[in-house]
Amino acid sequence: MSENDELWAAVSELRARVRLLEDHLEVSQLVAQYGPAADSGSAEATAALWTEDGTFDAVGAMEMHGRHQIAGMIGSQGHQHLIRNGCGHVLTVPHIVVDGDEAHGRSYAMNIRWDAEQQRFWVARVSANTWRWLRTPEGWRIAERTNANLDGTPEHREMLAP
Repeated sequence: MSENDELWAAVSELRARVRLLEDHLEVSQLVAQYGPAADSGSAEATAALWTEDGTFDAVGAMEMHGRHQIAGMIGSQGHQHLIRNGCGHVLTVPHIVVDGDEAHGRSYAMNIRWDAEQQRFWVARVSANTWRWLRTPEGWRIAERTNANLDGTPEHREMLAP
């Protein structure tokens, strides 16, 4: 192998490594946007995190298909009541595995609420999350998110297994 070939091989390897780092960062930032978008009541911004036909399965609560239904959940009376009374959707940094233009991962999510009477916050829910993301012309977007309460149910705990 010539020196020139070695140089191009090194550049190619570095380019691939940088792209993988950029993918991880973009997906992490996508997940990090969910809580602030949901807690500000920004229905369209929240829905835009998903692909046009993306799904959000909140096991035991509801299953949403497409941006329209996700925006509808954020705009719903139930969600608006939560955020008006003090609520934070806090997601952990996800474990991400990138495979070309698709990625999958898992993380935790917490729903933290304000108790005005007690003047304190309390954790209302801790859930396991599995994710599938797709690279789109708009950048990475959520294709599927499944969110299941960690209520002792074995299959919900198994969602977190490597």
